[in-house]
Amino acid sequence: MSFLLYISDFIIPIVLFGIVAYGISMRVNVYDEFVRGAKKGFATVIKIMPTLIGLMVAVGVLRASGFLDFLAEIIGTFTSHLGFPGQLVPLAIVRMFSSSAATGLVLDIFKEYGTDSRIGLIASIMMCCTETIFYTMSVYFMTAKIKKTRYTLIGALTATLAGIAASVWLAG
Repeated sequence: MSFLLYISDFIIPIVLFGIVAYGISMRVNVYDEFVRGAKKGFATVIKIMPTLIGLMVAVGVLRASGFLDFLAEIIGTFTSHLGFPGQLVPLAIVRMFSSSAATGLVLDIFKEYGTDSRIGLIASIMMCCTETIFYTMSVYFMTAKIKKTRYTLIGALTATLAGIAASVWLAG
């Protein structure tokens, strides 16, 4: 085990050095290519900034207004019969929009119910089994200038439901 920990300390520097060495061996001006790529990346960040800010503000408003708690009470009465605790409904909803807001909700769940509770375990597994659907779709489709998403949303929602079901099943 200590060997793996020792190797893990050096893996990123080795990969970076390998990329630079490969670029130099191919006679590429590595620094200029890095700067050019950084400029393109920064331009992409500027383009998607309004979308990111809009998503963050919307999640903050939903959370601060108490609407998520209200929705959790309503939907929770149905989901509790399926084995999914109603207390996790806000997490399931927010997770589709913002990973950082969902992490804040998970920390609140841990404070209230504990990390080893069934609710805490489901929340932990659910964070690993689901994706920020709307954030990812808005960022990638806007960057690639895709207008028609076809079956992406349906597939992503289906995968999220499967992830939630798996988290309930794995937590026991």
